[in-house]
Amino acid sequence: MLSDAARAEILAHRERYPEGRQKSAVMGALHIAQAELGWLSPEVFREVGELLSLAPVHVAAVATFYTMYEKEPAGQHVIDVCCNISCMLRGAYEILEHIEQRLGIKRGETTADGQITIREQECIGSCSTAPALQVNYRFHENLTIEKVDAILDQLLAGQPVASPEEVTHG
Repeated sequence: MLSDAARAEILAHRERYPEGRQKSAVMGALHIAQAELGWLSPEVFREVGELLSLAPVHVAAVATFYTMYEKEPAGQHVIDVCCNISCMLRGAYEILEHIEQRLGIKRGETTADGQITIREQECIGSCSTAPALQVNYRFHENLTIEKVDAILDQLLAGQPVASPEEVTHG
């Protein structure tokens, strides 16, 4: 499943940790696998487990704990809209509904071209700059419908979206 290059990268990553501490390499190994495959299947959990001398259940436990690991196929761009209390009170559901309408899909779905997946997240830790979302784990805060449209326009045009350095906080 993983390429020889990805397997070698995972083994090199494992070597950063002392003998008996391979568990510490799981998160990095999962990032390597996901970067290559786009998502993490049970087969990948087994393969990563073999490379790290760990039971696949341990690898799966780490992968399923964190939202940054995709456990099913997702679009090239993943939009996570925070809908926790601060964001909700400042319009997150309106933003989420706007994105759904613009893209013609519902939360949890991916556009037909495989480019964009939208999801509702419980909290992304940006309460003071609500409403907020992430595009491929890059924060976009103090959102308005106009700001969301600019982000969507860039994604739909195949252009890069603002980097974290370009996002203002507070």
